[in-house]
Amino acid sequence: MQLTRHSDYALRLLMRLALAPDEVVTIQEIAEAYGISRNHLMKIALELGRHGFIETLRGRGGGLRLGKAPSEIRLGAVVRATEDSFALVECFDADHNRCVITGACRLRGALREALQAFLAVLDGYTLADLVARPAALRRQLDLAPAAAQNP
Repeated sequence: MQLTRHSDYALRLLMRLALAPDEVVTIQEIAEAYGISRNHLMKIALELGRHGFIETLRGRGGGLRLGKAPSEIRLGAVVRATEDSFALVECFDADHNRCVITGACRLRGALREALQAFLAVLDGYTLADLVARPAALRRQLDLAPAAAQNP
């Protein structure tokens, strides 16, 4: 299974916000830090906001911040919210399934079980787990150390 860029970028956006959970960060700052399209991140931010993962603040001094504590954001929930489809194979989509062996095939059951296991593993991790080493992430993103941010 492969996650879409949409989910990948959503997780990265959340990680950046989790590095300073009380700070308001602009989409432009996140786009520059990751080398990602600002327009794409805007769509992702709207979706994450609709699901309550982040808050979007408009106007002067606006930007993004986490809508929940990093320890309350489960990765499985983010992936479920950002992936359009979990149809790993044709037979998962009843409207478009043309596979002639669907009635006798046991592959669908095995793949469904694997997908459930994949999501269960992600449910075992939170955003806090992803930013457990903030200094290393801050260096990679070329951000100032947390203590030096608020002089």
